[in-house]
Formats: sequence, structure tokens, C-alpha cells
Amino acid sequence: MVTFDELMAAARNLTNLTLAHEIAVNANFCIKHGDLPQNSFVGTVKQILHKAFWDCLESELNEDPPEYEHAIKLFAEIKEILLSFLTPGANRIQNQICEVLDTDLIRQQAEHNAVDIHGLANYIINTMGKLCAPIRDNDIKQLKATGNIVELLRQIFHVLDLMKMDMANYTIQNLRPYLQRNLVDYERTKFQEILEETPSALDLTTEWIKESIEDELSSTSDESSSSPGADSSSKPNLSPTLVLNNGYLKLLQWDYHKTIPETLITDEVRLQELREKLNQLKIIACVCLITNNTVGAAIVNVPDLADQLKRTSFPLLEGMNKKTFDLKEALNAISVQICSQVNRSLSERGLPTLNTEMQNNLMGQIASIVEENNPVSSLIDKRIQFFMKSLLALPSFQKCMPTMPGGLSVIQTEMEFVGSQYASIVNFNKQVYGPFYASILRKLLFSEAPRGKAETEAPAN
Repeated sequence: MVTFDELMAAARNLTNLTLAHEIAVNANFCIKHGDLPQNSFVGTVKQILHKAFWDCLESELNEDPPEYEHAIKLFAEIKEILLSFLTPGANRIQNQICEVLDTDLIRQQAEHNAVDIHGLANYIINTMGKLCAPIRDNDIKQLKATGNIVELLRQIFHVLDLMKMDMANYTIQNLRPYLQRNLVDYERTKFQEILEETPSALDLTTEWIKESIEDELSSTSDESSSSPGADSSSKPNLSPTLVLNNGYLKLLQWDYHKTIPETLITDEVRLQELREKLNQLKIIACVCLITNNTVGAAIVNVPDLADQLKRTSFPLLEGMNKKTFDLKEALNAISVQICSQVNRSLSERGLPTLNTEMQNNLMGQIASIVEENNPVSSLIDKRIQFFMKSLLALPSFQKCMPTMPGGLSVIQTEMEFVGSQYASIVNFNKQVYGPFYASILRKLLFSEAPRGKAETEAPAN
């Protein structure tokens, strides 16, 4: 049983781990200012509440004498935000902000109806101009041009929100090199803390590795039964590295509607994007292979035709991951374009174009790619898996790519790019979680073996 406090502590550790990982590995990661959709329920409620607040403030300031209580609270909040932007040692401006935006002093002035609210607002704007990033200079100019005091205060808070976002992104930018140098140790330490607070934090990972072992045992058993004279009673000796690599390969065909292993949560989005990209590349390779086989030698060695077919297919396969995407419809559109391009190529070289029967045959074969157990789709899928498996078998320091299998040359550039991203994710994941995987593999593969031997064989890196 896990207490609520332990669960919350684990959740905080996971949040910190995920955030640190994203900052370090994603050079484009930054915080963006996001507005809620206007038609959404939450967005509508927020809009109503904000309007009510600012209408109330305007009503209070228009009273005779004006009521400043809400305005004083806003100045107090602005003061804390401005102070949060200061770096250590900025004592002069800190003392000035505290002096000018002294809540007690402003309240005393309000009691005697002597608050210079426009003067305070101008001081705030000038201070913001000193502290903001250059990108906000135009926003500061617009503040100075705003006459209505209520609208001015509203816009001051908007620009302060943007400045907080800028400050967070500046901090992220400065933090990134440190995190990149220390990320392996940091992630491993944080995950260990999660594991101590939530002992079940490796259950899905254990199940993932167990499934990989079962797949390998099944594959080994099939090979043994097909080999004459094989001893079916002998227990296969599985390589931990092979088991782990095959587990990583399963992620390229993972159903991301179910939960991913805990040790891969930080890269779930990246792995899902790679899977979707590979599915797109598989379709393109299938289309090109079918086209070459159907039309024959007349187009096999035509310069740039394969690239033209690829460029035609890519836009029509955009958004394959969306539920609304209709692959059959996309393949029909692709087949029409392919026939047109092939006929144009043949015609330009003075060769007879495809007759109606050949066009229907080509379009029918392209449309059949979506069918289960389609031979061309199965072949290309196996070759993609083989390339990725060969990539994982390379030492992590080796930068060259394995030989591209036949039928994938048209997508070689894209495959190598996706492959390098995939290998980078896997190799880093092994570095961080190697000790945890080693422990699981010892229990599953070497439960009867001496501990020392298991430790030397299990992949700790």
C-alpha cells in the first residue's frame, strides 16, 4: 500500500524527471503563452470572471471618493512579480520597488484620497521597461499609449505574464547545458526515488521485458523445430542485450492507447512520432516497389522518377496518425497521381503509356496495401524492422549506418534520419535505466544462475 503523500512525492519526482529530460533532449523546448479556446467552457468561465473583476475595479475607481482596495491588492501583486525578476545583488532597484509600491503607504494615501494611481502605473511601466527582454519593447510602448487606467492595469498584467514566460525560457536556456552534462545521473537518481516511494513503478517495464523474452523463446523454438537433429529439450540461452533490443523494437509497433513502460515515459511522444513516420515511409516504399514491379524495366533506371513518386506520396500521407485519416482514400489518390507521372515519364521518352488494364492493375495493387497480410507490406515491414534491429546491434559510439535492405533505397535518407533519432533515444535510455533492466533480467533469465554470472551478462549500460 502507498500513502497519499508518497504518491504525490512520486508524482512530483516524475514531473521533475520528465521536465528535465525534455529540456535536455529537446533543443526547441520552451514555454509558450497559451490562451484557452474562446468557445470552451473553461475559457468562457475565465472570460466572464475576468470581465467581472475589471468591471468591479472600474466601478470602484469611478466612485466619489474612489475606492482603492482592489487596486492596492493589484499593486501588491505587481510588486511581488517585479521583485521576482531581479537577480541577486540588485539591491538599489529592489529597495526602490519596495519603497514606491509600499502597500501600507498606498493604503494611507488612499485614506486621504491622495493616491497618484497614474504615477504608480507609469513607474511600473518604466520599471518593466528596464527588466524586460528586448522582444517586449513594443509591448511597453503600447502600455505607455494606453490612457484608461483600468485597461492599463489589465494590459500591465498581460505583459507581466509574457515577461514571466520570457524569464522561464531564459532560465531553461541557461539550465540546458548543465542538464545535458548531468542528465544520466539525475534521471537515474530521480527514478530511484520514485521506485522507493512506489515499489510498483517497474511493473509495466517488467511485463514489457517478459513479453520480449517470450517472443525470443517462441522464435528460438520455431528455429529449433525446423532444424533437423535439434535437441528440443534443451533450454535456450537468451542474450539479455538481444532481449532488451527486441523490446525496444516492439515500441515501433506499440499501441500507444495503452500505457508505455515506466522507464520510457519521458520519450513516449518521440517514440510515437517515430512509429508514425516509419508507417508513412513503409507505405511510400510499398508504392514504389509495386510501381517498379508492375511497370517493369521501362522506369526502373529513370533518373529522379523514384524521388518524384516519393514527393507525390508524402503530402497525401500527412496526418496518418489522426483518427479521421482515411488511408484507403489516400492510396486511391496516390495511385491516380502515380499513373499520371509514370505515363508522363514514358511519353517523354517516346515509350507507350500504360493501357487501361495495366493502370487498373497498378491502382488495385496500391489500394491493397491496407489489407491484412498484404505480401508487399509484410516484406517492407520486415526489412524496416531488420534495418532498425541492425542499427541497435551497432556499438553506440559507431556513427555509420548498417546496409540498407533492398526495396528501401527510395526512402534511405529518411530511414537513416529516423534511425539515428531512434538509436539516440535507445542508447540514452540504456545508459539511464541499465541497472534497473539488469536487475529485472537477472530475475527473469538467470533466476537459477549464480548472481555474479548474471551481473556480468546483464546489460547495465
